[in-house]
Amino acid sequence: MMLAMDLPFNTEEENSKITEIREREEEDVARIISEKYGLPYVDLSLREIDSDALRVIPEAQAREADAAAFAKTAKALSLAVRNPDTPALAKLVNELRERGYSSSFFLASKKSLEKAFDRYHDLSFAVAKKAGVLSVSEEALAAIAKRGGTKTAVKEELDAALELKPLDRISRLFEIVMAGAFALRASDIHFESGEKKVLLRLRIDGILSDTYLFEHEIFRQFNSRIKLLSGVKINITHQAQDGRFSVMKGSNQVEIRVSFIPGNFGESIVMRILDPEATMVSYRDLGIHPKLLARLESEIRRPNGMLLTTGPTGSGKTTTLYSFLREIHTPEIKIITIEDPVEYHLDGIVQTQVAGEKYTFAEGLRSIVRQDPDIIMVGEIRDGETANIAIQAALTGHFVFSTLHTNNAAGTFPRLVDLGADPKSFGSAVTVSMAQRLVRKLDPKKKKQRPLTADEKELIHKILSTITDVSLLPEKIETTWEPAPASEDETGYHGRVGLYEAVFMDDELASFLRDNPPENEIAKLAEKQGYLTMAQDGVLKALAGATSLSEVIATVNLPR
Repeated sequence: MMLAMDLPFNTEEENSKITEIREREEEDVARIISEKYGLPYVDLSLREIDSDALRVIPEAQAREADAAAFAKTAKALSLAVRNPDTPALAKLVNELRERGYSSSFFLASKKSLEKAFDRYHDLSFAVAKKAGVLSVSEEALAAIAKRGGTKTAVKEELDAALELKPLDRISRLFEIVMAGAFALRASDIHFESGEKKVLLRLRIDGILSDTYLFEHEIFRQFNSRIKLLSGVKINITHQAQDGRFSVMKGSNQVEIRVSFIPGNFGESIVMRILDPEATMVSYRDLGIHPKLLARLESEIRRPNGMLLTTGPTGSGKTTTLYSFLREIHTPEIKIITIEDPVEYHLDGIVQTQVAGEKYTFAEGLRSIVRQDPDIIMVGEIRDGETANIAIQAALTGHFVFSTLHTNNAAGTFPRLVDLGADPKSFGSAVTVSMAQRLVRKLDPKKKKQRPLTADEKELIHKILSTITDVSLLPEKIETTWEPAPASEDETGYHGRVGLYEAVFMDDELASFLRDNPPENEIAKLAEKQGYLTMAQDGVLKALAGATSLSEVIATVNLPR
């Protein structure tokens, strides 16, 4: 028979039991003291700690005061403390009061507080500065840049973030998505819910690119996080919602416009990145042909008239108009805009925003005219009332910039007639009609030259044959350029450049438009003015190596 002393003694197990008993005793003591002093008791090992609450107090200050914020409702903080009567805690509470916070004390054990202090190490770099504003750290941007700033780098960072603790995982994942979008120069972030997974796609240089697959459980947390930031209702999932929030990227604030729509397998989210740096480009750097640019430089300085730029959504119309406004703005003139919505803010310019039926383009434009402006920008002419008020403004001493949705510059005038405008007024009101598209630019370091095929030569000769200004024709038409990416992560393109065409008002065109001619006849008459069409502009850029012929063919309607 084995004696008791012969049994093996498990030191680790016994120490674990002793530690557990001591921790229970510590919690019991904290509970008893809380009852004695009439303070509520909290065990932080049994409840979730609010990261936003923890961020209110820097770690060093929290440790000095032996206090941790574990819950936050608006400006009300719940503080876990060991001793409510220390000078360090009193100092902390006074500082919080000065910042607008009220504090409620909860007695906690040393073990509880250590759990809260440990959470400081797990906090994501993405710090919520205030409601609707997020900050992306330099560390997150640098981590992706260090890996080459590619989709693979973003994927690797997301893979690593998925290994984090559940409480901090979403903040870190969301930060990496935003940092990745900035690093890859994406204009839009798409979350598309499928049957099994949720696909993350980034629109880079106008083209959507598959980037990552998330589990639905992770996406649901993403969804809630984005809705909270965007200021929309979290519990609404079966109807469309729109919101917006801001991201601090270094010292710059980037606006994010968010759209939610319901789908078969969950909501689809699209986040449009409105980086103000994107609109700071000079109109001289947009890719406008030098001959056209020289004419536009004088046209936009007219005391009255109207410049209309046309093209589909995402063709760069707003960027073009903003670049013109920045060029002509001086302290001596007043510029007012009405937009839907105001996406980018321009210094020194009064910008207003439509508000549904309460403040429409037409009503806003009518009010703007009474504000004594010199220049007016109307975000879009959508209806006959807006068109007619804009034309009247152009006829009464204002210069009006606006946009329309048509396929080309010649189509502007039939479109205005369709909206109810009088074609007899075009000659005196509309001075310039432009059209534009965006094509991807070839990366100078990742492109190669190749001979044109016989079919391509025939197509190019057909397109360039209508150019009346022979000085614009290239010396020879033998080769073109195409992308030569070095890896699967690359496309051979970097950034985008515009293709432009314009029709300028003159006596012959004004007389011709009075009878409301069809679009093709207007385009034929405009050829005499000697400027390039978008197709011709695109072909010349492809021959020069600015873009590829395939980009032009995919973007512009070419004659066949």
